[in-house]
Amino acid sequence: MSEDKKKQIPVEEGADEAEKVKAEEAKTEEAEEKAESETAEEPAKEEEEKKAEEETKTAEEAESERYMRLMAEFQNFKKRVAKEKSDIHAYANEKIVGDILPVLDNFERALDAEGGDLEAYAKGMQLIFEQLKKALENAGLEEIKAMDEEFDPNVHNAVMTDNLEEKEDGTITKVLQKGYKLKDKVIRPSMVAVNKK
Repeated sequence: MSEDKKKQIPVEEGADEAEKVKAEEAKTEEAEEKAESETAEEPAKEEEEKKAEEETKTAEEAESERYMRLMAEFQNFKKRVAKEKSDIHAYANEKIVGDILPVLDNFERALDAEGGDLEAYAKGMQLIFEQLKKALENAGLEEIKAMDEEFDPNVHNAVMTDNLEEKEDGTITKVLQKGYKLKDKVIRPSMVAVNKK
């Protein structure tokens, strides 16, 4: 029996050594596979990095192109607005001039009339005056009321004073030149005399 044990021990020892060798071979194979996979992963990582760089570059180029397009659109917009603004200034008076042309025609007719009735001439001038006044009112012109009104420095320009007992202090007594507003903006204040006691 001791011989059997002796025989078994070397077999067992041999088996352990074989297993150790197999384990070492397995470790070596694993290390080699790992090294191969790492070597294989390096080009894959490099490819991924290249792809990421290309994508970033493409995105930057797209953003740059978008920026350039926006700048071009903005420049075109500025040019268009400037042209529209200059056109507005150039043709701003077109409507009022169109409304005043018939008045000009009537003045020419009146001046071309030879000799004749002074009363008819005066009546014609009055009609032309009314026509001109109407055209200007349609354009937004409004006369500033002044006579017998209380003095308002925003719309009246006092150039002299009166001392009338029947009028209150600060009341306008004379209108020396009419004042006008164009749609709420004073374009010429009334030149007036104001009562001061």
